[in-house]
Amino acid sequence: MKRRAVLFGLAVLPAVFTVACKDYGKISAAYATRDVAFLAETVDKDVGEVRRGLPEGADALAADWKADPSLDKDLKAAKRALEAARRKVQDLRIAKATFFALADDAGNVIRNDQEQDRMAGKPLFGSFPALVEAKGKYIETVGSMPEAAGVRAPRADGQWVAAAPIRVDGVTRGLYVAGWSWAAYAYRLEFALRGKIRSELETRANEPLVYVFLVVGKSAFGAPVTPEVSAKAVADLEPLAKIKGNETFAQGLEITGRTFGVAVRRVPSLGDDVGVAVLRSET
Repeated sequence: MKRRAVLFGLAVLPAVFTVACKDYGKISAAYATRDVAFLAETVDKDVGEVRRGLPEGADALAADWKADPSLDKDLKAAKRALEAARRKVQDLRIAKATFFALADDAGNVIRNDQEQDRMAGKPLFGSFPALVEAKGKYIETVGSMPEAAGVRAPRADGQWVAAAPIRVDGVTRGLYVAGWSWAAYAYRLEFALRGKIRSELETRANEPLVYVFLVVGKSAFGAPVTPEVSAKAVADLEPLAKIKGNETFAQGLEITGRTFGVAVRRVPSLGDDVGVAVLRSET
């Protein structure tokens, strides 16, 4: 199989799906191109839920904080307030964020909404410097906080986070924070894609092997059980350096003796240097 990076869209699909075609890498890359377009739309929807909902949720938390000034010192009350804020805001009820957290005005986490809260007491600004601006306005950024990782060390992970100021009587008392780890979000997107693929499969057709990655700079993050060799193969392509705007990078790829197709597309809603990748094999 000739390995060559190509930029192509859905118009090539009929040509590569002919019976005579035996270039399985090219076939899988064409399918992956369609898949990654679906995931780019999914990402935009997921980010939109947080963008719309978090400021409204911050207002709900402000009302709770005003009613109970000790909210930042009572961890159980803080967790109840976090749960109530999500229930009150439709976008947050359906939001795909893997954690919601309450932080004080210095950026220290008071409590998150998880049963096992590894973030409590940890500073946010060291991991996400841009969140300092969230004292005055809604902010989104990326970074890496070990306590928010979706995989265990030594595997690397990072996070996309958003924060909105919680103002009580015109004074910022804290931050309402939401986000997802790259590993956890890759799993969410992979689950959504597999569901779509299964719904479209013809009777008795073989289900393709599919992995989804978030490409951040020169790194690729897959779901917790995704083989590291696959993540490295995607990262080594450095696909973000080869695409502009809403172009799609796609090519055939061989990993441990198996033929795959890979497609990568930028997702600006997650950051300037972030993309989503689909690694797919029909064989």
